[in-house]
Amino acid sequence: MIKMATKKTAMFTLSERLTITASTTDTFATIDLGSYVDVGDRQALQIHNVDYIFQGLTANDHVETAVAVDDAIAVQLTDLNRGGLVFANDRALVSSAALYKSAAGEMNAVTDLYPDNYGKGADDGRFVVNDQLYLTGRCSQINSGTAVNVTVRVNCSIVTLGAKDFMAIAIQSTAADN
Repeated sequence: MIKMATKKTAMFTLSERLTITASTTDTFATIDLGSYVDVGDRQALQIHNVDYIFQGLTANDHVETAVAVDDAIAVQLTDLNRGGLVFANDRALVSSAALYKSAAGEMNAVTDLYPDNYGKGADDGRFVVNDQLYLTGRCSQINSGTAVNVTVRVNCSIVTLGAKDFMAIAIQSTAADN
């Protein structure tokens, strides 16, 4: 078995919060990876899984108080800045989440099928060699005077890649930029 990456750290969590205050408008946040990714040392970030937490205006508010009925919240994490939400086949897409509020007021997330868990093995994960992760969110209808807060939690490790593996990932990332 060929080993793609050598772990430099145990798993740790990066998090960022995105506050959506305007309906049908993309909102952005970034996670700086400059301290974790090093091209010279072929050091990359290995993402194991991504979780999303939806809250209302404050930490005590439930998200359903901020959104109207028949409403949708979409959030995506990418390793390239696309300037908005992307299709599921975009190679820059790392993870996505969607939350819906039905006309009956029920909240569900069952239609978002993108795999946000990359497995538990040493070589399982999404390798990122870019210096930022980009979080984009949009809500179709926010109630007046409220906001939707979405926190993304990225469980990851720092790894050293072989020269060929690092180059392949960097080329793929560059190709995805076009």
